[in-house]
Amino acid sequence: MHSLAQMLDPAAWLAMIGSGWNDMDRTEFWVAVAKIIWINILLSGDNAVVIAMACRGLPHRQRLWGMILGAGVAVLLRIVFTGVVASLMLLPYLKIAGGLALFYIAAKLLVPDDPDRDETEAVEHLWRAVRIVAVADIIMSLDNVIAIAAAAGGNMALVVLGLAISIPMIVAGAALIMALLDRFPILVWAGAALLGWIVGEVIATDPVSVGYLTNNYGAAVAHKVEYAAAAVGAVLVLVVGGLWRRSKQPAESDG
Repeated sequence: MHSLAQMLDPAAWLAMIGSGWNDMDRTEFWVAVAKIIWINILLSGDNAVVIAMACRGLPHRQRLWGMILGAGVAVLLRIVFTGVVASLMLLPYLKIAGGLALFYIAAKLLVPDDPDRDETEAVEHLWRAVRIVAVADIIMSLDNVIAIAAAAGGNMALVVLGLAISIPMIVAGAALIMALLDRFPILVWAGAALLGWIVGEVIATDPVSVGYLTNNYGAAVAHKVEYAAAAVGAVLVLVVGGLWRRSKQPAESDG
């Protein structure tokens, strides 16, 4: 896919995916599927954290749906990104904007939701959790899909099959993390700090940030700044999220 028109043309996507199934009788096809599944499992730890944290406030009967829909959206976005990631990664300021959006999500996840008063509010909370997962995955998957694209070798059928098989594994990981969050609430803060760390990395690795630091201070300094920015991001999320959480608590107790 080289042009915007091709990226937005459903027929082009269907043709690309359809042509890849011709290799299903070859051993190399299934080896590549296994690689994609393994890569997705290894790179989906942060996504499982987001899914678990976004769904932990849902009623128990909706948690499974939240995890399934969240993982499904995450996988669908990775399929799309695998086709366009090469272009997206080169856009200046994209990762900076994405990092700021992820910062908001990470801080918001520390703030407890209001209890659902009726079924309509419960459904809205479910879809809000799915939207959080979708936006967070958009931001965090920009780097991850490069490995998936490399393993697929341009075969989109491999990407679709491998990522689809990964859905239950992501859901299982999110369910395990959610159980731990319920039992050890302090881990919610650890999860927010992890997302804050990713925020700093995303912003520091934007082409604008890397270009400025490399040109003026060298690649070694740029690499060190990436770690420093990640640490600052983790601390800021905890501070902002904690203050946000505290500001909401009096209002809840008054009500």
